[in-house]
Amino acid sequence: MKRIGVGAAVLSMMAGFVGCSTPSDESHESTAALGDGVEAAMAVGHAPSSVLVFLKGSADLAPSEAFATKAERTASVHTRLVDHAKSAQKPLLEWLHRQGADVKPFHIVNAVLVTDASPALLQKLAARADVARLMLDRPIRRELVQESESLVDRDGAEPGAIATVGPNITATGAPRVWSELRANGTGVVIGSSDTGVSWTHPTLKTHYRGWNGTTADHSYSWHDAVHKGSSTGNTCGYDTTAPCDDQGHGTHTVGTMVGDDGAGNQIGMAPGAKWIGCRNMDANVGKPSTYIECTEWFMAPYPQGQPDKADPSKAADIINNSWGCPASEGCQGSELQQVLKSVRAAGIVFVAAAGNSGSGCGSIVDQPATISAETLSVGAVDHRNGTIASFSSRGPSKLDQRLGPDVSAPGVSVRSAYPGNGYSSMSGTSMASPHVVGEIALVISAVPTLRGKVDELTKLVTSTATPKTSTQTCGGVSGSTIPNNTYGAGNIDAYKAVNTAKKTFESTTSTETASSEGVWQ
Repeated sequence: MKRIGVGAAVLSMMAGFVGCSTPSDESHESTAALGDGVEAAMAVGHAPSSVLVFLKGSADLAPSEAFATKAERTASVHTRLVDHAKSAQKPLLEWLHRQGADVKPFHIVNAVLVTDASPALLQKLAARADVARLMLDRPIRRELVQESESLVDRDGAEPGAIATVGPNITATGAPRVWSELRANGTGVVIGSSDTGVSWTHPTLKTHYRGWNGTTADHSYSWHDAVHKGSSTGNTCGYDTTAPCDDQGHGTHTVGTMVGDDGAGNQIGMAPGAKWIGCRNMDANVGKPSTYIECTEWFMAPYPQGQPDKADPSKAADIINNSWGCPASEGCQGSELQQVLKSVRAAGIVFVAAAGNSGSGCGSIVDQPATISAETLSVGAVDHRNGTIASFSSRGPSKLDQRLGPDVSAPGVSVRSAYPGNGYSSMSGTSMASPHVVGEIALVISAVPTLRGKVDELTKLVTSTATPKTSTQTCGGVSGSTIPNNTYGAGNIDAYKAVNTAKKTFESTTSTETASSEGVWQ
């Protein structure tokens, strides 16, 4: 993956079913679409491969739209997904059990991960009538974008020095929201799907949902999708029960969302919000299954290794995804689309970095940002002059040819937290998307009735952005129009977004209110 940032992941469903199946479990000719490399993996003598098996059919989530609150909607979607997966996957899981296969079922998408599948087993899977697609679950070699990923920023200032409110934060208008509109993110839960988090960092510890000021309880606030047997020698290990970051990228992005040490380092957009985290990369290497596992966990968190205790009442309100799954690593098209549809149906805003493949047109090339209708994608600008960064990916999306990014935010020389209780200045759309997550947290904390209303929150972010034009014409869309394929709707304006939300929606009645601590909603 490209260092837009690091990435989003997802959670697995609980274990296999045992029982009898009938001969109708297998058809006599191949019915499944084969992802890149699967056919080669079927060859005699090929080493075993891990494969994602996507089944036909998906859960009907439309009835969940009738629920008024986000908590009800999330619970309804989770139940429908789990029930559908249990029913639809049962014949396959029973059959795989008899084959002696090692499996991990998912429910956020109707899919099963089969690890170490032999060529013969892959051939049999491809021949099943209930299998829609086979996709290799390959590690994603990441380049967390480095336009300026150094410990000294471009102005030559030491990143560890006290900086009060970061200039990138000031550029978004967030400090005016805190002081004038009295909203700072309180009551909102933010999810970080990334390389992990150094949770004891002074700017992050008090904002972690698993910390009550005296003791830590990581049960529903941290998940590690890097499991035993998959570690490449990272410094955290695997199946960690407490937050850990073996790379630094995740710590940095969380800092931009909520960071504030109370002693001058105000590096975060929404210091009143609480964060939870999921590690989807192993020493900076992710794969489709870890992204899916983390996303699933954010919808219904559970203690490490205990998916039977999943609790949708503890779900995130917003998820930051500073990662991209490229075609060369297994994401050939829209494999993650149903995952994103499920998240949206649950009332969770999915914010994604647009990518660092600019400055050419059509450079939004990797999932999830390419799935335009289900994500809020973010480009990167230099907060010192408001202009687009050269590396920031431009639209249209390679997958659906829709305009992108949706908006742009500071992503050049952004100072934030770094493991070891220090600070680092980094650049990339990875750094831009956390600003938008923080902006949405401010909106929800100001108007709690907007929690779970993905369409309204997205429109507030885009409609209140400061319009920016470009000399680029991409995808037939002139850079002089708004939105365009360089900046999207423009550069975010958190003050205008919150002010507009209060004027437009504050009188709306709802049973949902912000809690004083922002713990469980």
